Amino acid sequence: MPVAFKDAAVQAVFDQYEADIRDKLLSLRDLIFDQAASIQSIGSLSESLKWGQPAYRPVANKIGTTVRLDAVRGSGGAVALYVPCSTTLIADITTRYPDVFDSQGKRALVFAPDTSIPESELRHAIAMALTYHRAPH
Repeated sequence: MPVAFKDAAVQAVFDQYEADIRDKLLSLRDLIFDQAASIQSIGSLSESLKWGQPAYRPVANKIGTTVRLDAVRGSGGAVALYVPCSTTLIADITTRYPDVFDSQGKRALVFAPDTSIPESELRHAIAMALTYHRAPH
């Protein structure tokens, strides 16, 4: 079940996307909230804008790192899940799942418009980000 927006500015960002991109980003958003709710140590999840992108992180400090969503500019409809490039998350995820994800350097998992989202593996990737400061991966 989709989580209602609490921040009108975040909803406005989603509303600006073309329908196909918005639908894919909303699916990613739902997956983030669903995965966060399944991990007790995460507690509440905040949703805000960082650099104009929808951003998600545990409310409590020192649990996890921020996950951001956006369309990939100039890609013809790809979307991405971004993490801070100062983490090892993208390398860890692509090492664990070498044939599953396309990545953009150390900062993003990219989903082309004609591909389906690998839900099981992405749930694990989201969990790794949202518990980055707490759990071994």
